Amino acid sequence: MKLVKIVHWREADGMWLGYLESHPDYMTQGETLEELKENLRDIYNDIQSDLIPQVRTVEEMVVS
Repeated sequence: MKLVKIVHWREADGMWLGYLESHPDYMTQGETLEELKENLRDIYNDIQSDLIPQVRTVEEMVVS
C-alpha cells in the first residue's frame, strides 16, 4: 500500500472534483467522495502502468 496525496473539493452542484497532487493535469470527478477516490485510484494505476502517454509530474527536488 502506498500513500498518495490528493486535492479535492465539492462543487455547487454536489459533484466532487479532484486530482493527484503529483499529477494535477489529470482531474476527475465523482458523485460521492468515495467515487472520486476510486476514479483517482484508477488514474494512479493507469499512470503507473504507462497507459497514459506523456505524463507530467510535479515533485520536489533538492538544490544547493
